[in-house]
Amino acid sequence: MKNLRYFLVCFLVFACKQTKELPKQISAIADVTQYVNPFVGTSKMGHVFPGATAPFGMVQLSPQTNFERLHKADGTYNGTTYEYCAGYQYRDSTIIGFAHTNFSGTGHSDLGDILMMPTTGKLVLDPLQTERGEKGFYSTFSHDKETASPGYYSVALDSYPIEVALTASDRVGMHQYTFTQASEAHIVLDMVYNIYHYDNKNVWTSIRVENDSLITGYRQTKGWARDKKVFFAIAFSKPFKSYGHKKYDKVLYDGFYRRFQQEENFPEMAGKDLRAYFNFDVDKNEQIQVKVALSSVSTAGAIRNMEAEIPHWNFQQVAQETKDKWQSELAKIQVETIEEEDKTTFYTAMYHASLSPIIYEDVDGQYRGLDQNIHQSDGFINYTIFSLWDTYRALHPLLNITQPQRNNDMIKSMLAHQEQSVHKMLPIWSHYANENWCMIGYHATSVIADAMAKDVGDFDLQQALDASTTTATVRYFEGIGDYIDLGYVPEDRSHSSVSKTLEYAYNDWCIAQMAKKVGDSTAYKTYMQRSTNYKNVYDVDIGFMRPKLANGSFRTNFDPLDTHGQGFIEGNAWNYGLYVPQDIPNMVDIMGGKARMTQQLDSLFTMEIADKYIAHHEDITRDGIIGNYVHGNEPGHHIPYLYNWTGHPEKTQERVRMILNSMYGPNVDGLCGNDDAGQMSAWYIFSSLGFYPVTPGSSYYALGSPAVVEAQLQLQNGNTLKILAKNQSKTHVYVKQVSLNGKVLPNHQVKHQELMQGGELVFEMSDTAGN
Repeated sequence: MKNLRYFLVCFLVFACKQTKELPKQISAIADVTQYVNPFVGTSKMGHVFPGATAPFGMVQLSPQTNFERLHKADGTYNGTTYEYCAGYQYRDSTIIGFAHTNFSGTGHSDLGDILMMPTTGKLVLDPLQTERGEKGFYSTFSHDKETASPGYYSVALDSYPIEVALTASDRVGMHQYTFTQASEAHIVLDMVYNIYHYDNKNVWTSIRVENDSLITGYRQTKGWARDKKVFFAIAFSKPFKSYGHKKYDKVLYDGFYRRFQQEENFPEMAGKDLRAYFNFDVDKNEQIQVKVALSSVSTAGAIRNMEAEIPHWNFQQVAQETKDKWQSELAKIQVETIEEEDKTTFYTAMYHASLSPIIYEDVDGQYRGLDQNIHQSDGFINYTIFSLWDTYRALHPLLNITQPQRNNDMIKSMLAHQEQSVHKMLPIWSHYANENWCMIGYHATSVIADAMAKDVGDFDLQQALDASTTTATVRYFEGIGDYIDLGYVPEDRSHSSVSKTLEYAYNDWCIAQMAKKVGDSTAYKTYMQRSTNYKNVYDVDIGFMRPKLANGSFRTNFDPLDTHGQGFIEGNAWNYGLYVPQDIPNMVDIMGGKARMTQQLDSLFTMEIADKYIAHHEDITRDGIIGNYVHGNEPGHHIPYLYNWTGHPEKTQERVRMILNSMYGPNVDGLCGNDDAGQMSAWYIFSSLGFYPVTPGSSYYALGSPAVVEAQLQLQNGNTLKILAKNQSKTHVYVKQVSLNGKVLPNHQVKHQELMQGGELVFEMSDTAGN
């Protein structure tokens, strides 16, 4: 990766050549969906999908371009699986079908449920290759015959005379297959396929043929979520003439079902691994439409969802209604940018930041809880997919501005999770009524504290505090017992000990802020004391956070550059060691003061890191690295703003604008790493607007350097916040002064409540630092 100086020179020189006028001011709400490119980030490690979905929708109906198993034939990990966390890679030229559940931007995966593929000609039931070595039911395709926009996806299948169009409501996916030649057609329902597939991942699949145009069923899997159930109802616009299925698992006992010829035209299908098919005769240019409704509760719930959301067969109506939903969400922030293509980057980031968490309840409010019982939401909409180690940093703070009511519902969903948890813990990383225990920290506390600090929501504050303190005292969870007893997590007893200590200390500060809000002075004192535990893993002799052993000594074998096995998770001491967002001034002091910290930050952005130091991590790649600074992963997202605390805000401004220009873009490779359920995109949105939540749980944002010329935020309280960057250009990255409603803002920060009152936030830009 080229160093900082090269990046700065490149984009400044390029910008100097631009002479065209800046865009006109915002005058009316435009169709901003036109600027969204769902293919951004589908190349390499963005791990996003291009298919059709509604904002925060339960259905993510998207093409799957390969079927990679989690393990190789010898049982070792298959690293290629990681590339298909969202089921799609832009480099591929094959499609094996269209699945109805997909994560967006994650670094581990699951889902890929209910894969459907239309075919013609001879019936083939294997996706890639048959047992005889013949072609599977996949189709080749080309990107010039593929389109995607919010709520819509289409592609021509080159191996068949079929054109596919997809759209979705909140809980229902809708397919439209146009057969350009008369033929015998098949719709394959592949219930073997899933993402991160391994032998025995599929626990059970059951399908009922209710009549000649409606089937219902469910699938249970044991993957990242170890007990996931997806119920579905599938309706066809045309009756099928025949149907059948094939099992791919060995049936040891089938009871008296052995009396029947079950493989063809038998209305029950059941097994661990099976593929079903439905046969049709089609005329030239005939269309068959399919509606697939999902539920976590039951097939009856799926049918109710279908009847409530898409009771008709008007594909264009559904596509337009979902586009309108996207317009409503995306237009909450209207921007004018220096270059027109920057709008694509911005609104695609807005789009990606609105894909999860997802609605996880039926239209009647019923949902499957963490205890696997059926619950009824009361006063909130239930959500799932909480990638909290990622999203507490910027996504949930962004929702407190653009989606406060939705974030309120998400917090209530987290509190319901805690009530249903046998551990009595808030979610760590949860999806589909399961805790998957991924990553570290208890960052639901951050989401809750941030909402409380910003006066968002009507959730029970005392319940939230109690849920947080209960979570923070589960001694058997990831070294918490030692953390409570010793004041740090010892490396010889728990991996990633420094990262855990730093994040627990921050989480404890968040709990202290809740306690202060509620008026619990005892809890406030306890958790403020715990929030200083970061000091216990700082080695003043070497100037880095360092793993400490249970006997109180620092580990001797330690390399602050290495991202593997050095006490940090997905990071090194140079990056992760700067994670004390709750007490930045003191962190700067103990690390040598402002001048020393400025030098360390400068070195971080300009030094080179050797390949050997990042070789063991899928989540850290050259695409997301500048010097030794890793923007392609979350632990360092606050780092560019730390210069504000060292007396050099102009360096924050330089770094932020450089990252915006070099790490994001409007093309398929426009994400420098996993989007991580919207966190990477949320960083872009905040930073483009000129401020960032360095310390979630505080009511203040750190000021940076906006990339927009102008922005208007339509706030949920009815107010409008206008952001103006005066004298803006590609070269004018420095900020002379910032004012809010005519009042100059001191200390390079702005308060959330002041922004929510609306008015004008004005940045006066310059091409010279300090002027």
